[in-house]
Amino acid sequence: MLNILDLSLQELKEWMKENSESQFRAKQVYDWIYKNNWDFNDMNNIPVALRDKLMKSFYIEVPKIIESLKSTSDDTEKFLLGYRDGNVIETVVMKYKHGNSVCVSTQIGCRMGCRFCASTIGGVVRNLSSGEILGQILASQKAIGERISNIVLMGSGEPLDNYENVLKFINIVNSDYGLNIGQRHITLSTCGIVPKIYDLAEENLQITLAISLHSPNDVLRKTMMPIANRYSIEEIIEACKNYIQKTNRRITFEYSLVKGINDGIEQAEELIQLLRGLLCHVNLIPVNEIKENSYEKATSDNVKAFYNKLVDFGIETTIRKEMGADINAACGQLRRSYLEDKNTKKGV
Repeated sequence: MLNILDLSLQELKEWMKENSESQFRAKQVYDWIYKNNWDFNDMNNIPVALRDKLMKSFYIEVPKIIESLKSTSDDTEKFLLGYRDGNVIETVVMKYKHGNSVCVSTQIGCRMGCRFCASTIGGVVRNLSSGEILGQILASQKAIGERISNIVLMGSGEPLDNYENVLKFINIVNSDYGLNIGQRHITLSTCGIVPKIYDLAEENLQITLAISLHSPNDVLRKTMMPIANRYSIEEIIEACKNYIQKTNRRITFEYSLVKGINDGIEQAEELIQLLRGLLCHVNLIPVNEIKENSYEKATSDNVKAFYNKLVDFGIETTIRKEMGADINAACGQLRRSYLEDKNTKKGV
């Protein structure tokens, strides 16, 4: 059996044709699913015989909410979601005046090994399919009772390490038969898999590409992100220049500020030289502290000084508003706690 959410509308139409059914039925099925009806039996404008065929061929994989945490300081809500194979991931919904944003996971775990991220501890279990990523949004919308208008592919996993599934997800979620979320409202965050950045530039998408940089030089970056041993910052910047040329889209550089590591004026000046003249935006992120490493959040004074240095030299910069700090909203923390508790109960 297949997860029906993994099929595009055209693919489901082809299935209908192959099974001697009218192709317009495909749109009817998806109309039900995107209205939060996830039981074929309840699709009362679908003939019973077709419903039987659908149930024999497909299931609807919308993950179940195992745990939900809501911030007391803002409207951020974090969900621990469980799939039918027993794996769990996490999804975060952040409410803003301009709409609701969801941060989705693209893999169960992550192989990238970034020191500041809890989702990479234990490595990667498997990729999520396009439908499993989509299911996170359907589950989140139903839970909050409101529409999601912005998507950030920045949860557990490296999106470009799951390239084909992520690309299909973007196309489905953007389609008018799906959630119809505009590509300009979708951000994809990568640690810098250079060949895939070149591939993405050829896809003719209008999404926002975000690069997890976190250092202005290779020596320092290698201590924070193992991917830096494979692709240099120079290679990443060249790939970014190509992406900008092909798409005419501004790139975001994410920079997590770690106390005493990469938060000094010297690093700010290096970053200015690196990004000078590039169509870009820098998003400064006071690092989320996790117990598995010694990284500490940069002081507010250092964050402000770093920000001022970039702005003074004409680099468009923002400081990310900290949301959900009281509910472990950083990538991988809730899943990590859940797995630790589960292993403790098993006596592992």
